Order: sequence, then C-alpha cells, then structure tokens
Amino acid sequence: MRPLMRIGHHVLKNKLIVAPMAGVTDRPFRQLCKQLGAGMAVSEMVTSNSLLYGSAKTARRANHEGEVDPISVQIAGADPAMMAEAARHNVDRGAQIIDINMGCPAKKVCNVMAGSALLQDEALVGRILDAVVRAVPEVPVTLKIRTGWDREHRNALNILKIAENAGVRALAMHGRTRACGYTGEAEYDTIKAVKAEARIPIIANGDITSPEKAKHVLDYTGADAVMIGRAAQGRPWIFREIAHYLATGTHLPPPEVAEIHTVLLGHLHDLYAFYGEVTGVRVARKHISWYTKGLIGSSAFRHAMNQLDSVAEQLAVVNEFFSQAARADSRLRYEHDNNEAMPSPHAGTRAARLAA
Repeated sequence: MRPLMRIGHHVLKNKLIVAPMAGVTDRPFRQLCKQLGAGMAVSEMVTSNSLLYGSAKTARRANHEGEVDPISVQIAGADPAMMAEAARHNVDRGAQIIDINMGCPAKKVCNVMAGSALLQDEALVGRILDAVVRAVPEVPVTLKIRTGWDREHRNALNILKIAENAGVRALAMHGRTRACGYTGEAEYDTIKAVKAEARIPIIANGDITSPEKAKHVLDYTGADAVMIGRAAQGRPWIFREIAHYLATGTHLPPPEVAEIHTVLLGHLHDLYAFYGEVTGVRVARKHISWYTKGLIGSSAFRHAMNQLDSVAEQLAVVNEFFSQAARADSRLRYEHDNNEAMPSPHAGTRAARLAA
C-alpha cells in the first residue's frame, strides 16, 4: 500500500490532485472534482498585483466558501515583496496552502517574467521562495514548475535544491519545458531524477489521461502523487476511476448518460450561482462542450448552444440533448442484447459515445 500524501500538516485522502488551470479550476470545478475523488484541487492563478485585489475576478478567485479542505491557492508574479503580500492576502481569506506558479508557459505570463519564465533566473526563484515562505510561516508553501526553460536548459534539479533550502513543502512538475508549451509528449525521466534527490514530496504532472497512465507514472517516477489537468475537463469522474484502479487494479464502468447529465446539471447550477447568470452562462459553454465532446450529434448541439444567452435556454437545450442521448443509448443497448455482433454496451455508455 502506498503511503499517504502529506503537504505540511495536511494529509490528503489520496494521491490525486487537480492541476491549477486558468479559467477552469474555479470553486465550482474544484468542489466537483473533490466530490468525485480528487484528494486536493489547486486554484487557478491569483495575481500578486495588489491593485487588482478589488476586481470581481480576483475576488471570485479568493472565494472558498464551503470548499473542502485543504484549500490550495496558487499565486503568480515575479516580485518577491508582492508575492509575499499576495500570500498573506490569500491566507487571510482562507488559503491553507500557498502554491507558487513557476510552470505556466503562457506568453502573457512569461512576458512579465512570471510563470515558467522565472526558471531562467535561479537567483530570483530563491528570493521569491524565501520571501513567500517567511511571509506565511503558519501554512505550507508549494511550488509548481516545468522541467526547465527549454530542452537545453532543464534545471529542475537546481530548482528542487533552491526550493528545499527555502522551506517549500512539495514540488509539482510538469514533464515539459516552457518552450514545449503543450506540444509533443510529456517526459518523466526528469521527474524521476528529481524524485530520487528530493527530501520533499514530488507531484508528477503532464499527459496523465487514464488510470493506467496514472499508475505507470507513479511507478516509473516514484512520485508521491499525480496532478491531472486537461484530462479532467468534462470528465471530473476521472479521479474516482483512477483511485479505484490504483486500489484494486480493476476498472469502474464508465458513467452512463443519466449520471453524466446529473453531474453536468449540478455543475451548471453551481456556475450560475457563483458567477451570476450572464457570466455563468458564458463560463458554462466551455464545460458543456467538454462534457459532450464525441457524443452523437454534439457538434451541431454545441454550435447552437453557444448562441444562447440565458440560463433557461441553456438548461433547456442541455436537457433535450441528453434526453436524445439517453434514447440513443437505450437503442444501442437493445440492439446489443439482440445482436451479439454489436459492440459492448460500454462502447456507447459515455452518453452513447459513438461518433455521429
């Protein structure tokens, strides 16, 4: 049995962590992933610019009402003093873990020498980590990085030592360089090498899209946990699937139409309540697209759904789409029961997941 994952005094229920994703890991998404098996979920980036603390977006990102512990908030910036203040600001508003972003490859972040751009300046990395750890001694500080700036400058081992010396309590690493963006395949050799030298927990991230891949990455790297990002978009039950596989070596059946519909409706109502109707409908569009990707008739449905501007309209088309999907799934099951040559029912049960 694998030991429990700890970050400071927080003991996670498992080794599955939701990666911070800008515009995705808001409170409704974090809560849903935790309900469906994630041991922890890290918030989307919160700016270290105090001039923006009063903005609606920043205020929402600091809203953790009702969220299951531990509450991990990611901060981003390049100025040690501002990052220290951002850490204090978020702890005062409920953060129980402060995560520092040195992994984001987005140009708008790197162009201001934040995110993964910081990996080019190891001295500045040290000053930022020292400042943040000193600023919030009562909560653990974690760090998320990439393997380096580019393939010729993979300096993750150096960053590990700087982080440990500063008092960082866990290190998450995406298996690509900043230059790679999200292209190509993540590599795990660097994560394995870092884990071999580490005195703090190491969290592996990148291309973990299935229970088998999660187990492979944990076994190959020796990492203490895995962090899952894009694979959870429209598939928040991936956490329970992985948890079950790691515990038993067997697969849970994929969710059926009715459950996907129920999960999506709950997610939508949380988004409407969190953002308000106008913004909630807009934010919901991408989630609806992710939940329905690959389902029969989903392309035309998504195009029509994206034209709607009210909660009532959005819910009506979602309910109609899933009613049709349920009928299609029932037909597939009936045909399978009466024709052994038909595919397994599980081939269609992610809401009749056969291409139109």
